Amino acid sequence: MGVEIERKFLVQNNAWRPQTTHSQPMAQGYVSSSPQHTVRVRVAGEQAYLTLKGPVYGVSRAEFEYEVPVAEARQMLGLFCQGRRLEKVRHRVVVGRHTWEIDEFSGENQGLIVAEIELSAPDEDFERPEWLGEEVSGQARYYNSQLVAHPYSGWSEGEASGEGA
Repeated sequence: MGVEIERKFLVQNNAWRPQTTHSQPMAQGYVSSSPQHTVRVRVAGEQAYLTLKGPVYGVSRAEFEYEVPVAEARQMLGLFCQGRRLEKVRHRVVVGRHTWEIDEFSGENQGLIVAEIELSAPDEDFERPEWLGEEVSGQARYYNSQLVAHPYSGWSEGEASGEGA
């Protein structure tokens, strides 16, 4: 079984931008999403994936990801993900021995920038860059699957500042 161990943080400034090694626009949609599982379709340039994720336990969850033809993924987005899609640009930034994935959202989630790091163990040490803000791991409202249902643009001032749920 595949396991994803990921920590997620808000980004507090633009100091990461000059360190970007790669940027990729992405479109993704959710065929199904619940606390128990998520089925996602993602198109990233000339690659596409179907991903199944299990429930979150701390910062870990079961994850299975399969490459699919881009044309078929676009069809899946159109057929099965109406009203449950988002777009973002994923930037990669290397800090120490880890690669951070920084998601800069657009559309109804414009203004939200989140940094994710995948680890080999929940307690693995990593270098914390100065642009890293509040940790939001485990806060469901920051899950991409939740951003399609309750976009950042609709958050109250308290939610956007991290005070509300």
